[in-house]
Amino acid sequence: MGRLDGRVALITGAASGMGAAAAELFAREGARVVAVDVEPAAGTALVARLRDAGHDASFVTADVSRADDCNRMVAAALERYGALHVLYNNAGIFPADDGGLLETPEPTWDRVVAVNLKGVWHGCRAAVPAMLAGGGGSIVNVASFVALMGSATAQVAYTASKGGVLAMTREIAVEYARQGIRANALCPGPIETPLLAGLLADPHQRARRLVHVPMGRLGRAEELAKAALFLASDDSSFMTGAALVVDGGITAAYVTPEDPAGA
Repeated sequence: MGRLDGRVALITGAASGMGAAAAELFAREGARVVAVDVEPAAGTALVARLRDAGHDASFVTADVSRADDCNRMVAAALERYGALHVLYNNAGIFPADDGGLLETPEPTWDRVVAVNLKGVWHGCRAAVPAMLAGGGGSIVNVASFVALMGSATAQVAYTASKGGVLAMTREIAVEYARQGIRANALCPGPIETPLLAGLLADPHQRARRLVHVPMGRLGRAEELAKAALFLASDDSSFMTGAALVVDGGITAAYVTPEDPAGA
């Protein structure tokens, strides 16, 4: 028995990175997966891989910053599978020019908030009526460890958007706690994904971030997918409104341990 047997799981930002890892894991655990992304070629390729492996999956092209697109992705899940049990709001952006308070352009701020925060709001608004009609469900929203602490590497729009995701998740959790819907937030540290790879291509920037990770490495997409699976499944049945931190120890550290190699 898979932990998501009989469940329909909708995953945004599913075409690559953390979303693709979650889609593959959720499918192996028995879910019928609705993969959502703005990149149709990559999303179609993902679904083809899942189907080749014998899983039931479909793809919807959608921009989560648009309410109509989010309504359409949920409608597609209901039309194909008749229900929606899991919503994994994973889609997010981190533009290179998202920097300090005085340097970040207003259009960058607006776009980051539109995708990372408003997109989660749109997704939840579209999914909750379907979950209520089906007797409940689990919402997993991707926040970040920077929702809990400031970043010395300035990223003001991203940090603000993820703080909003965390606060909104708690609000949703309380509102629907007695109606069968759970809502929890994932707070990952830096994860080795295509999104982060571009930002950390500079060895100095990579080293500056890694020095703050007690485990001394970036996380892997499949490690975050396992945490998302826990929150999506009944393994976390008495958890709602929680922030699950998966960060290699960043938020636990005052200073990081000395490198055994002496670096």
